[in-house]
Amino acid sequence: MRTAIAAVLAVAMGSAGAMAAQAPAAPMAGEIVTQVRTTADLAAVCDPAWAGVPRLEANAYCQGFLTAAGQYHALMHPRGGRFAPIYCVPSPGPTIAETGVGFAAWARENPQWASEPALDGFFRWAKSRFPCAPAPAAPRRR
Repeated sequence: MRTAIAAVLAVAMGSAGAMAAQAPAAPMAGEIVTQVRTTADLAAVCDPAWAGVPRLEANAYCQGFLTAAGQYHALMHPRGGRFAPIYCVPSPGPTIAETGVGFAAWARENPQWASEPALDGFFRWAKSRFPCAPAPAAPRRR
């Protein structure tokens, strides 16, 4: 089952990367984002400048995206697994709304990552915001 999920996600991520290469670097100020491909697009929907129904839709999209990204990360990096996690959220962690607003603020402060795929940008932010403690050194054997 995990292999099938990983294969589907790998194909989806590859497609997203190809689409991101064709996407504009950042949405225009005030422009309603209807497709999230880049870090800038995700930041725009996580802290939208517009009001009304488009704002509600954007917030829902952001929260769904971030929840799915977090679950994907947890699946790929289980505690005690073969691969170290990219980031380590403390317990209790921030709310999903705080996460979205924090990510959007980071994206505005780091425009050099605006055109990279949205998931890459989110993981880059999470790694900088929630770094993992270094693994304890293995005991020395005599």
